[in-house]
Amino acid sequence: MKQRFYTWVICACLGLTACQSRIEVAHTLSCPPPLCPDYTEITLPPNIAPLHFCLPDSCRATELQAHFTAGAEEWEATGNHGEVSLPAKKWRRLLQGASTVTVRLLARIDGEWTAYAPFSLHVATEQVDSHLAYRLIEPGYETWNEMGIYQRCLENYEERAILTNRQTGYGCMNCHSFCKQDPNQMLFHLRLDYGGTYLIDHGNIEKLNTKTPQTLSALVYPSWHPSGRYVAFSVNSTKQMFHTTDRNRIEVMDFTSDVVVYDVEQHTILKSSQLSTPEAFETFPTFSPDGRTLYFCSADSVSMPGNYDRVHYSLCSIGFDPDSRSFANRIDTLYNVRREGGSVSFPRVSPDGRFLMFTRSHYGNFSIWHREADLYLADLTDGSIRPLDSLNSHEVESYHSWSSNGRWVVFSSRRMDGLYTRPYIAYIDEEGNTGKPFVLPQERSDYYTMLMKSYNIPEFITGPVTVEGHAITQIAKQSPGIDLTCIEK
Repeated sequence: MKQRFYTWVICACLGLTACQSRIEVAHTLSCPPPLCPDYTEITLPPNIAPLHFCLPDSCRATELQAHFTAGAEEWEATGNHGEVSLPAKKWRRLLQGASTVTVRLLARIDGEWTAYAPFSLHVATEQVDSHLAYRLIEPGYETWNEMGIYQRCLENYEERAILTNRQTGYGCMNCHSFCKQDPNQMLFHLRLDYGGTYLIDHGNIEKLNTKTPQTLSALVYPSWHPSGRYVAFSVNSTKQMFHTTDRNRIEVMDFTSDVVVYDVEQHTILKSSQLSTPEAFETFPTFSPDGRTLYFCSADSVSMPGNYDRVHYSLCSIGFDPDSRSFANRIDTLYNVRREGGSVSFPRVSPDGRFLMFTRSHYGNFSIWHREADLYLADLTDGSIRPLDSLNSHEVESYHSWSSNGRWVVFSSRRMDGLYTRPYIAYIDEEGNTGKPFVLPQERSDYYTMLMKSYNIPEFITGPVTVEGHAITQIAKQSPGIDLTCIEK
């Protein structure tokens, strides 16, 4: 027997004017709807842009009606061709002061209405940083066409290029990094014609020539010191190879690598014999929030490339004194691969200094191409380490970063199709418990289906980067760059 379902729907011809409609529901399901993207039972920041979603084509839905309830606030939206969207003002009213938004979805399938079980959108009290910076790049193997470093306002859908390689001779650009999520202090690398590391400090732009006779390569994989005076880098001799039968298509490996610290004020690279030994590969450095500990990944050196799958990186740390610009005499191991197995990459410490998130894969250090790569969390207060099962999937998880208040994390995942990395955001509480991740909302629910580019290194920033691309381009083309010196500490 069909149920009668009374609802308020938006009349397309009247804009936001509502009219009463009677719907007879033919089917009532006990499961929530299979939304695309999946926004069921997620925790949201109160300042996030509206969620737009649809049902997959397999559901054959020709019309949707969604009823949103948050306390005294109610709203209904209709979706033609299976997509639902909400006006920004109404969305903000729903989230304002709410802890939960209940969503009830009806779908017209084969001429009959089906009601799905309701689901909840949980609203956190803590906001997320207003912007996200990332690189957009085609998932090229030997070649690629265009790429750029972009910024997106998380409170709406506005995306703007910080710089694209169309402005710099179509060379590669990578490794953007910010000091404590500050959009006014950033750096990135350019390759080919205008090669160099570009450091931007409150409008001042410097082009750095970071290769020295004492270092293996130009500086890569940066991490800012919280003071803004130093940046930790690795120097790497890197090669790439391709698999013909392995489930991981690409292998990126270090033949040699060291960790160094760059002094922004002195234009000096600080090199330690403990971080540049021939017996070990050292890479992916990152500073603690107090600036007195430098974390990094270290593996026993082996003959490459024949032993590429025998390279296993442990998570290590060494003390750093920012006043004397010196390193401690002892290296500590936080995650020992001889005991734990696997291989560690991309360590990142929470702003309060309690947690360290890293990627673990079977071997090697460039986990972005390892399908088995998962996110792990180390509690630095008690030494415990666990996988973040609520964030991980059957595909790659990597390139993670923290929000400035430490309550949100963003990471790249290939879970949608196994090909392209997409940015996922998740809530994380004071004890390190994480909510269900959700993909960055877009203005259309099929946005990611149509976009043939990957998101690399998504980084939260507290506001927009205001330096103009043409100002960077002018420095790139006119400045010969500042040569750095390297000293042993």
